Amino acid sequence: MLDVGLAVVSALECAAEGFRFAHSAGLPVPVGVIFGLVAGAVLVLRRRWPVAVVLVSVAITPAQMGFLLGLVGLYTLAASELPRRIIGALAGMSFAGTMIVGFVRAYQDAAGGGLTIGDWFVPFVAITMSLGMTAPPVLLGLYVGARRRLMESLRERADSLERELQLLAERAEERAEWARSEERRRIAREMHDVVAHRVSLMVVHAAALQAVARKDPEKAVKNAALVGDMGRQALTELREMLGVLRAGESAVPVAEPVPLAGVGAAAAAAASRAAQDEGAEGPSLAELDELVGQSREAGMVVELWVEGKSRVYAPEVEQTAYRVVQEALTNVHKHAAGAKARVRLAHRASEIAMQVENEPPPAASASDARLPSGGNGLVGMKERVAALGGVFVSGPTDAGGFRVSAVIPAGR
Repeated sequence: MLDVGLAVVSALECAAEGFRFAHSAGLPVPVGVIFGLVAGAVLVLRRRWPVAVVLVSVAITPAQMGFLLGLVGLYTLAASELPRRIIGALAGMSFAGTMIVGFVRAYQDAAGGGLTIGDWFVPFVAITMSLGMTAPPVLLGLYVGARRRLMESLRERADSLERELQLLAERAEERAEWARSEERRRIAREMHDVVAHRVSLMVVHAAALQAVARKDPEKAVKNAALVGDMGRQALTELREMLGVLRAGESAVPVAEPVPLAGVGAAAAAAASRAAQDEGAEGPSLAELDELVGQSREAGMVVELWVEGKSRVYAPEVEQTAYRVVQEALTNVHKHAAGAKARVRLAHRASEIAMQVENEPPPAASASDARLPSGGNGLVGMKERVAALGGVFVSGPTDAGGFRVSAVIPAGR
C-alpha cells in the first residue's frame, strides 16, 4: 500500500510537470501528461528493481520532473543489498544530472531576471541543489540498510543460539538416558552374577541332597550345610548391593531441581561413582581359589592352572576377571552338569587372560539339576570385558564342550 501510494503521488507530480514541459517544448499536452504519468508510476517497482527506478529518474531529470521519484529511488537503492560500487555509480549519475540541470536553470533564471550576480552564484546554486537532492536520501538509505542488516544478523544469531540450546538439551537428555541405561545394565549384570552362581550351586546341592538323603545321611547333612552357607553368602552379597543402591539414592537431593543442561553430566558422574563403588567392594582374584572350591564341593571336577607371577590389578579388572570365571562355571553347572572343567589364568606383561573350558557332559547327568537359563550370562560377560577395552570370545569346542576366553588390558 505504501509503494502504491507513493507511485500515485509520483505519477500526479510527474503529470503536472509534464504539462509544463509540453508547453515549453512545444509538444502536445496529452503526450507530456501521459509521459509524466508513466514515468512517475515506475516508483511502484522500487523494491524489486531499484536500479531501474533511479535510471528513469536520471533520464527524466532534463525535463525537470521526477522530484519524488528521484528521492525515493535513491533511498531505496542505498537501503538495498546491492554492492556499494553500483550504489555509488548511480548516485553519482543522479548527482551529475541534477547538477547540470540545476546549473542551466539557475543560469536561465539569473539571465532572464536581469540580475548582475557574481560568477560563483550559479555553480553554488547548482551544487547545493544537487547535493540536497542526492546526499540525504543516499545517507538515510545507507543507515536504514545497515540497521536492517544488523537486526537480521542479531535475529539469526538469536535463532542459532536457540537451536544450539535445544540441541544441547537434547544431547543432555540423550546422555542422561544413556547413563541410566548403562546403570541398569550394570545392576542387571551384577544381580545376575551374584544370584545365578549362588543359586545354581544351591540347586545342585539340593539335588544331591535329595539323591543321598536316605542312603548317606552324613553326606546329606554336609550338603544341607553347604546350601545354607551359599544361601547366606548370596543374601550377604545382595544386601551389600542394595546398600550401595540405597546410598546412591540418598546422595541425590530429590527436592532440588536439576538444570536440564546438567542432567547428562550428573547422570554420567553417578554412573562413574557407582562403577567405582562396584570395583572397590566387589570380589577379586584372591578369592578365585574359594570360587573353584565351591564348584568342587558341588561335585564338579575343576582344574585350576595359573601362569605367570600374580600381582595386584585395578579393582574393576580383578572383579571382571572373577565374574567371567564365576559365570563360566555357573554355565557349566547349568548346561553341562557332571562335566569336567579347566580354568586357566595367565598373568602377562600388559594384560590378564582367562579361559574356562568344559568337556561334554555325561548323558546320564546332563539334566539332573534342571536349572533355567535366561541367556544373559554370555552377554553380560562380553559387556564387562568390552567396557575395559578387552576381548571376549565364547563358543563350542571340537570335542563337544564349551569354551569361554577373555583378555583384559592390565594397564588401567
